[in-house]
Amino acid sequence: MSVSEVENYRPSEDEPFMNDRQKEYFRRKLLDWKQDIIRESKGTLDNLQEENNQMPDIADRASSETEKALELRTRDRQRKLTSKIDSALRRLETGEYGYCEETGEPISLRRLDARPIATLSLEAQERHERAEKVHRDD
Repeated sequence: MSVSEVENYRPSEDEPFMNDRQKEYFRRKLLDWKQDIIRESKGTLDNLQEENNQMPDIADRASSETEKALELRTRDRQRKLTSKIDSALRRLETGEYGYCEETGEPISLRRLDARPIATLSLEAQERHERAEKVHRDD
């Protein structure tokens, strides 16, 4: 499949689920997402290394430290997201991608397009969240 075909392609319910075109579409989407995260992370590292901590005003220094801590927390979440992307890419290779871990049924293409790392169908995810809420309320 050429690059322009991949870029213009959108998965459809009218075609066989997880056919080669859909797999390539989601592989490209996941790899592009991962590259964006890596690029942002490198920018963060560059910014953190460039900043000068020799601020004379204690309030400015505290504000700078708070911003750095928030940025590092964001990067940690993105590191975890990168791990989930890698897991989705492995599932693509093994043929498990796109199928609910709980029911084995296909996850809707709309859900996968919105959340390509999804491992549960919308219904299974909602059940999981309801059970989690009930458990938290105990």
